[in-house]
Amino acid sequence: MLKRSKFETTQSQIMHRAEDLISAASNRYRITVQVANRAKRRRYEDFDNADDMMMKPVLRAIIEMSDELTQPEIIGEV
Repeated sequence: MLKRSKFETTQSQIMHRAEDLISAASNRYRITVQVANRAKRRRYEDFDNADDMMMKPVLRAIIEMSDELTQPEIIGEV
């Protein structure tokens, strides 16, 4: 029996998002490090939130960064 999370993101969707990030980046190493740093930061920031533990931090970072790439309006004006 497969374990289902509340996030309906399949592996193929994650792969497409990761490919989009890599293709949009000028440096593959730099984007990989940025994803890893964001995942590490999110892991420690959201340690107390049990709902976020359903999705691994790296997957969440890939999804967030690809959303920021495709939907720049979700990033607030600072």
